[in-house]
Amino acid sequence: MDIKYFDALIHAIDLINDGIHIVDAYGKIAYYNSSAKQLDEIDVDKAIGRHILEVYPSLTFETSTLLKVLRTGKPIYNVEQNFINYKGDKISTLNSTIPIYYNNKVLGALEVSRNITKVRELSEKIVNLQKELYERDNRGHDKPSKPVAKFNFLDIIGQNKEMLKLKSLGIKAAMSDSPVMIAGSTGTGKELFVQSIHNSSNRKHKPFIAQNCAALPSNLLESILFGSVKGSFTGAENRPGLFELADGGTLFLDEINSMPIELQTKLLRVLQDGRVRRVGSATTIDVNVRIISAINTDINSVVETKQLRQDLFFRLNVITLVIPDLSKRIDDIPLLVDHFIKKYDERCNKFFSGVSKEVLDIFTEYSWPGNVRELEHAIESAVSLYDGELIREEHLPFQFKNYSRRNSNSQNTGTLQHLNAAVEKVERDIIKSALEQTDYNITKAAKLINVPRQTLQYKIKKLEIPG
Repeated sequence: MDIKYFDALIHAIDLINDGIHIVDAYGKIAYYNSSAKQLDEIDVDKAIGRHILEVYPSLTFETSTLLKVLRTGKPIYNVEQNFINYKGDKISTLNSTIPIYYNNKVLGALEVSRNITKVRELSEKIVNLQKELYERDNRGHDKPSKPVAKFNFLDIIGQNKEMLKLKSLGIKAAMSDSPVMIAGSTGTGKELFVQSIHNSSNRKHKPFIAQNCAALPSNLLESILFGSVKGSFTGAENRPGLFELADGGTLFLDEINSMPIELQTKLLRVLQDGRVRRVGSATTIDVNVRIISAINTDINSVVETKQLRQDLFFRLNVITLVIPDLSKRIDDIPLLVDHFIKKYDERCNKFFSGVSKEVLDIFTEYSWPGNVRELEHAIESAVSLYDGELIREEHLPFQFKNYSRRNSNSQNTGTLQHLNAAVEKVERDIIKSALEQTDYNITKAAKLINVPRQTLQYKIKKLEIPG
């Protein structure tokens, strides 16, 4: 390779935000980019050419991801590594490491590291604060301000038939301790139902703790859920997990379908045994926790797409609530609009009394990809930025600008329509045709159009296709 191209490549690598770290076949440091220098706070002149364990004495042959890849010749992806740098600072990184081969021989390894130290610190601070707050309660002190379930079923706005049915089922679910799984698109109000169930249950005076399972590496999420003991990993302290903190109450696991598969196995064991083992501990602790989980995708596909283990899915999905999209409960939009206008009138000291007919028409025709949350944000934006008695089209956020004109043009030309509506029409026509060809035998119809039987049943119900 021409030297100028090599220099250009090195310069480009140096600009990457993630840390890039290369070692040779003997584990000696060959290269750092600028981000890696900042991440590890390493003096490059003193580190290049030295063995990785000499520069990182808190690591071992077993815990170093680079040395593991050199030893096995196999790549590893998104593994959390904790170490103490030479200044004594605790660092947590999320590493992906690949071997460097030449003529079928491992010549070294390249590692890409992302600093998650702040994420770990914030997560542990939250756990510590929750522990401190609940311990204060248990000692009989006045209850401090703390993150608790504040919503109940009266806070769920809607007279849509399906919503009334769901609220009735939710109240009945609150009377039992069975696990509940709530499915629904982002913004439909899943946590409203979760908190309402907790606040209507006999656990309402006990802790309510929520944890989002997405965007956290497996090791970090494991220590947050189950706790840790001092020395179990670099920088680990004796710390209870969320299962212990939620003892007697409710633990809400949001986006459970994003939990790493290897952690799902450990979660299943806790649910089966009713006992939790802190990371690095040899003993178990009995816990009495009601689990409510939520997914933001089609409940019929989470097992097929291997987002959830089948055995864990059946354990969590004892009681099921599926929250409809706002586009499926258009009759609730006027109620929701009035509710949000009152809420933000009071907050912003404004005096809006409603929306214009044009705005209401737009709201009833719009597809609402962001669901109720998008509607709330639209009202909040209008009330915050403008004054008047009615919210008009010009007061709405950008996605609604000239919406009525665009919609009128699409209806006049007959060439454009909402994507959701077009897709649903095609789906409905295909499913109706398949059912007619198979004399309404769902199993045969599902096979005919090459979809799982459960998915077809879900679609029939969702699209309101008569049987």
